[in-house]
Amino acid sequence: MKILSIQSSVAYGHVGNSAAAFPLQRLGHEVWPVLTVHFSNHTGYGAWRGPLLEPTQVAEVIAGIADRGVLGSADAVLSGYQGDPAMGAVILDAVDQVKAANPAAVYCCDPVMGDEGRGMFVRPGIPEYMRDVVVPRADIITPNHFELNFLAGRATNSLPEVLEAVDAVRATGPRHVLVTSVLHGDVPEGSLEVVAVSDEGAWAVTTPLLPINPNGGGDVTAALYLAHLWTTGSPATALERTIASVFAVLEATLAAGTREIQLIAAQDAIAAPPTRFAARRLR
Repeated sequence: MKILSIQSSVAYGHVGNSAAAFPLQRLGHEVWPVLTVHFSNHTGYGAWRGPLLEPTQVAEVIAGIADRGVLGSADAVLSGYQGDPAMGAVILDAVDQVKAANPAAVYCCDPVMGDEGRGMFVRPGIPEYMRDVVVPRADIITPNHFELNFLAGRATNSLPEVLEAVDAVRATGPRHVLVTSVLHGDVPEGSLEVVAVSDEGAWAVTTPLLPINPNGGGDVTAALYLAHLWTTGSPATALERTIASVFAVLEATLAAGTREIQLIAAQDAIAAPPTRFAARRLR
């Protein structure tokens, strides 16, 4: 698989492309990372250095890749945090270019906007832009529960309500939806769920809720789900493999006592996801 991944980058740690590229490469896929920022570290530290690239500069990099005549060989475009509508427009233009050259290519969007307990942490206007412009153009989206509620315009407190919200969002365009960090009334204490929905059906995986919430986990999840969905064609299998690998990364991070996800330490569980969590069919 060849993936054009348009995301942020950090020198120290793992978020954006610095979280997504290695797992994809460890699975044997080719990644073309296009950077939207290149910071010293992720912004969760409260201080960082490095350049925020202008949308025109990012467009130039993509144009240079197009000059090589290879966009038609790309199987997917992957994007994460989009800090500005102008950057979003550059990403969507890249999607158009790739799909024009290869109609079978897909666009996987992690609609980063906020999460439970923190609320929205992106600039005003970005959530609406993601909901109204970007998400309808995506084939695969990977929101967390909080972001799903915003995209669907409703609160969801039960599994049927979560599925109804996913259906509402899928009606706007995306075929595949992976919802992470799902908490509802039927989730056992100390657990959380991840839900995958497609034309073929809906599935959920329940995992222990680890006492850790590091930056970059969502970036890894989106990348792995895209890869496993593309290689297996099965949302249920992609869900099981993705969550097994991400859980192993989080366990290694918790054991190491660091705030940076332990991608390198857990790389074997990325390359060969353990059989650990079984997906149960919801419909």
